[in-house]
Amino acid sequence: MSGSTEAVYITSLHEVFWGLVMIATVVAIHGAGVIVTLRAGRAMQRAAGGRHSFFHGMGRLVVATLILVLVHLVEVIVWGLFLSAKGAFPNVSTAIYYALMQYTTVSSSLRLPSDLRLLGGIIPLSGMLTVAWSTSVLFLLAQPFVTRYSSDDDQSGSRM
Repeated sequence: MSGSTEAVYITSLHEVFWGLVMIATVVAIHGAGVIVTLRAGRAMQRAAGGRHSFFHGMGRLVVATLILVLVHLVEVIVWGLFLSAKGAFPNVSTAIYYALMQYTTVSSSLRLPSDLRLLGGIIPLSGMLTVAWSTSVLFLLAQPFVTRYSSDDDQSGSRM
């Protein structure tokens, strides 16, 4: 490719280091969020005093989902603040927007500076890992609910 005007890109240890630090940070935040989510679910279950209703079970899943979404938004904000601190974008808002688009694997027309380019692939990796973790937590909380209300032979005598 002797006529190419595109510069050669070389991955730096600087990018790898910051990518690993940020994934560790996001996973730590997510772990704390998962604990809060599970504790909130148990607290709601205790507050129901052993009563099982469709609405209580659904409420528990909705609350868990909202907590996990807030945790993901915190993680995106942390990514955005990091990118802003590194001078990747002109303002924090743009950095958070970019982080959200990457984290959710939607992507955007925005681009990182060449010295941070690798992070454009590490951000979605952190998003995929934590979204999968959230999915497993919701599955754990939903399993008894779905089992109880999806069978034709309801033992409780009442569906709702």
